[in-house]
Amino acid sequence: MRYLVLFLFLTPCSNVAQKMFSVAYASQSDVKVFVVDYESQADLKVFKVDYQSQSKGNEGLWYFVPYRSQADKKIFFVDYASQSDLKVFFVPYQSQAGWKNRSKQHLLY
Repeated sequence: MRYLVLFLFLTPCSNVAQKMFSVAYASQSDVKVFVVDYESQADLKVFKVDYQSQSKGNEGLWYFVPYRSQADKKIFFVDYASQSDLKVFFVPYQSQAGWKNRSKQHLLY
């Protein structure tokens, strides 16, 4: 019973907003990200939301925060796909956001 209560209490923590902060150096990052040219090359399709309240869990809705301490994840944008942990494609509509390669989903938890 204790474990069930603990699990239910901690579960919402994985559904917090995807608040991102872009760092200046790869060594400061949690995840190295490469922006691809085509949607078909992406692991994750990302939509940048205007307000923190619009972002949901680990679904590709990112809100970029102004301070590192506010971020759920610190990301570094790399120049080459081979340097990346995650390949993203920025989409124009919120409904298009989501994972294409779920094996990489753990990177943003």
